[in-house]
Amino acid sequence: MGFDSFADLLPYIAIGFAAQLVDGALGMAFGVITNTLLVGVFGMPPALASAKVHLVECFTTASSGISHLYHRNIDRGLFLRLLIPGVLGGVAGAYLLSNIDASAIKPFVLLYLAGIGIYLFVRGLRHPGDPKPARRVAPLGLLGGFLDAAGGGGWGPVVTSNLLVQGVEPRRVIGSVSAAEFFLTVAVSATFIAHIGIADMAGPTLGLIVGGVAAAPIGAYAAKRVPVKPMLTLVGVVLTLTSLYGIWKAWG
Repeated sequence: MGFDSFADLLPYIAIGFAAQLVDGALGMAFGVITNTLLVGVFGMPPALASAKVHLVECFTTASSGISHLYHRNIDRGLFLRLLIPGVLGGVAGAYLLSNIDASAIKPFVLLYLAGIGIYLFVRGLRHPGDPKPARRVAPLGLLGGFLDAAGGGGWGPVVTSNLLVQGVEPRRVIGSVSAAEFFLTVAVSATFIAHIGIADMAGPTLGLIVGGVAAAPIGAYAAKRVPVKPMLTLVGVVLTLTSLYGIWKAWG
């Protein structure tokens, strides 16, 4: 896939920018959006698309985490409670990927997430209530990290959505989950980086990085400014649509 000019990178910059804008504001969907467009629109092999997206996320999650920190969207306690279980779950998922067919359970996880999305959408239309403290954080981090590594994605949808269902303040959830995702992504992506090498930084990967890093501060700002009710509604819509699309791809 040749790239003779900056114009050749523009479609990938646009994809990275749009996907990170959604992810930074809502705490999910970067991997789903980029993988879908790279495979479905540009015809890239799924394995190659996944490798590129994981490498890109090492940069976008770092930029997003710093941006959320600047806007004070991160709850330090929640971040620390997610960090270690998330990384452990991600490492376990990476090691077990060769022995467990994660694709077999993925449609059922997506069905669950679609139900969570509908619930959040309805809850967003109604009064969301006062913020509540986070509960059952470690199991969520462990499960989210495992699914992200073994199932090709799931950290944001699983962890963000379930914390929002518990009633935790949305911008604190999104900021904390996004910050913890950087450490998870680096842990899970180490083997990808070792195999891809620096040469593959050119082309689509570079374009996605440029677009994603540029959008991260805007997404973090949006997470801080958007009121709770529309935030929950938007998360519900994105989670439901992406989950239903994944179910259609798996069972269609």
